[in-house]
Amino acid sequence: MIARLKGILEEMGEDWVVIDVSGVGYHVYCPARVLAALPAIGEPLSLHIETHVREDHIHLFGFGSARERECFRMLTTVQGVGAKVGLGILGTLSVDELTTAIVAEDKTLLTRADGVGPRLAARLMTELKDKIVGLGGEFTPGAAAVATRTPAGSNGGGDPEDAVTADAVSALVNLGYGRAEAFGAVSRAMQSDDGVDLDQLIPAALKELIQ
Repeated sequence: MIARLKGILEEMGEDWVVIDVSGVGYHVYCPARVLAALPAIGEPLSLHIETHVREDHIHLFGFGSARERECFRMLTTVQGVGAKVGLGILGTLSVDELTTAIVAEDKTLLTRADGVGPRLAARLMTELKDKIVGLGGEFTPGAAAVATRTPAGSNGGGDPEDAVTADAVSALVNLGYGRAEAFGAVSRAMQSDDGVDLDQLIPAALKELIQ
């Protein structure tokens, strides 16, 4: 099983590269975001590899980090997400953007990715919501807690704190911000400020958005 390749970038196509490793050329499929960050032809590079072995082929998929590769693995466990769609999602959204979109239940952001329609977006949110935050990274630690209190279309239920966080997200969305963007700002504001007073939370979240 190939887990990493380090060599020279020999060729590049629309969704693939060839890496020369000690005279052997490896054909590797990559998300668009990875391809955009690669060095020039003839320069050294290193990619984290996911290997898919089937009866009729062996395919290699390359990523810029182990975390991105793990996200690809997670995506392809969802029904309807094959390797092509998984690459399309990670070609459009970074891992942090994808995490926020799933936890914030932002269908609009998810459907920007090639091959993701409303039904698949809903499936991604349902199946990965509790798993994807485990990838860590720059995603706000308190975001998962906020997400459980502010599902899409909810006013937060009977808990006053739930209602405040849900109302803050809703207010930012009404101001024209995307749900995932608003969600991230509210979660960051809640991490930095004590209490959940709506009059304080909305300005604090707006401050996060314009920084």
